Amino acid sequence: MPICQPRVRRWKPAALALATAIASAVTLLPADPVLAQSAPVAASPAPLRGLPDFADLAEQVGPSVVNIRTTEKVSQGQPGSQEEQMLEFFRRFGLPVPPGASPRGPRQNRGPEERPRGVGSGFVLSADGFIMTNAHVVEGAEEVVVTLTDKREFKAKVIGADKRSDVAVVKIAASGLQPVRIGDIGRLRVGEWVMAIGSPFGLESTVTAGIVSAKQRETGDYLPFIQTDVAINPGNSGGPLINLRGEVVGINSQIYSRSGGFQGISFAIPIDEAVRVSDQLRASGKVTRGRIGVSIAGVDPDIAESLGLKKAEGALVRGVEDGSPAAKAGIEAGDIIVRFDGKPVEKSADLPRLVGNTKPGAKVGLTVWRRGGYKELRLTVVALEEEKVAKAASPEKPAAKSSGAAQALGLALRELDAGERAELKLRGGVVVVEAGGAAARAGLAEGDVILAVANHEILGLKDFDAALASLDKGRPVNLLMRRGDWVQYAVIRPNSR
Repeated sequence: MPICQPRVRRWKPAALALATAIASAVTLLPADPVLAQSAPVAASPAPLRGLPDFADLAEQVGPSVVNIRTTEKVSQGQPGSQEEQMLEFFRRFGLPVPPGASPRGPRQNRGPEERPRGVGSGFVLSADGFIMTNAHVVEGAEEVVVTLTDKREFKAKVIGADKRSDVAVVKIAASGLQPVRIGDIGRLRVGEWVMAIGSPFGLESTVTAGIVSAKQRETGDYLPFIQTDVAINPGNSGGPLINLRGEVVGINSQIYSRSGGFQGISFAIPIDEAVRVSDQLRASGKVTRGRIGVSIAGVDPDIAESLGLKKAEGALVRGVEDGSPAAKAGIEAGDIIVRFDGKPVEKSADLPRLVGNTKPGAKVGLTVWRRGGYKELRLTVVALEEEKVAKAASPEKPAAKSSGAAQALGLALRELDAGERAELKLRGGVVVVEAGGAAARAGLAEGDVILAVANHEILGLKDFDAALASLDKGRPVNLLMRRGDWVQYAVIRPNSR
């Protein structure tokens, strides 16, 4: 019997009559109260939820999504151009030049030519033609063309683009457009269904769907991302990520891939951050962010424990720029910033976002953990400028004069001289001449300057020896050290092997 053919069981008349009689008898029997009480009550199964239908969402949001293509100008006949390479191929093998190909010399420049640069997506912010997309979609473009779902095309003007957040706003001369509805990112949940609409590989109005895999995903960029498993490919950039309520919750921006195509992980810019940037771009064409002038690093559990912090939190200040708001406020290298403007700094990546979102000129308070206690400071935020390149110091290396206590940790040390203190702008410290044993395992190296031991400031070798003498020799020792222009903590474990 073919496996695709269902098996049908037929009842004989006698058997059918007997079954009917038994069923009737059972139905007419009086209920036994004892049995009724002892019989277990089956729990009603929870209602099963089917997969969502995205058809209505696609119809609802689709008209608000646009295709964006860009062009760039290139010079024909320049060395390395496609035209030159083609002509060189035919000349090398003695083949006739095909019709339409210019036989002129490869280095003859015949002026600029517009060529396609890339394809992306975007979505309508307002009925009068403002459109949001990614900054990398329009970067370097000579011309930006926006195509609506009704196939109308418009040349767009780039109002502004912000590389740090990868958000851009363009404007087309159109009216009566259908803007998207902006969602509340606070209501977005991991595991929630979401949908994307865009133009992967130029295929306009393509709909894909998946779930939110994670929120606040750190990728090393200025903003935290929404991670999803929605299929995103080149051309989806700048398109909307939509929840089941038809609201935009993110801008599809990046994928994690080793092949260049989708591999199950994609990232979207949270819409609240994107709208904050777009509002500034629409108002002034640029984004102004705050800065305080510090270089920071993360705080791991070892550092937190050694410094007496209850948990690993905050941003470790590795360096303070001269004349910056942080320097004027008294922030020091080695401080751990745990609150900024009343908001907690749970991890180091939180601080740049909190500072960046603060209006320049605002006076804010911050809390730092310094030498075993909290300290309240106030500063005035200034506008973010181009990063300055710090000059590394290279002190001379006189002979080591370290004590037996330092040698027990594997360290050979010497004091800073007056010239080194002035050059490094330090009150004191001891320089690592040689690091071995437990010190080397902790990451210390020649040239590091030790500034503090177990929250005790170190001005010279006597301070270093006194700080070690007050500690339990079998317990880890935390050191604050300066390497080049930055500072960091190290934890030496004397008994580690």
